[in-house]
Amino acid sequence: MLEGLLGNITVEKILFFLLVYEEGYPRGMATIFDVPVNRIQQQLRRLEDNGIVVSRLTGKVRIYTFNPRYPFLRELKALIERAFAFVPDQEKDKYYRLRTRPRRTGKPS
Repeated sequence: MLEGLLGNITVEKILFFLLVYEEGYPRGMATIFDVPVNRIQQQLRRLEDNGIVVSRLTGKVRIYTFNPRYPFLRELKALIERAFAFVPDQEKDKYYRLRTRPRRTGKPS
């Protein structure tokens, strides 16, 4: 959908991922999308160089989120949300379903 506008499908997947999960790290995204980590890192670096995303180190892991200071963030998110509405449900279930944690042992139902 946005591939022509954004330059490639990897950027589109990263932006959809950040829209749904709000943050992520390259290896996790690469595992979900079944692509090489360096492809994800390269695109995240490009997005960060252009001010669209920001990163922070948490231990040894670099976490990426949308840059709250990006001047067109609201408009960009609206565009991504609109495009995400057209993603087939099968693809949403495969890549973008909300994560669920296992219940803590002994926790009441």
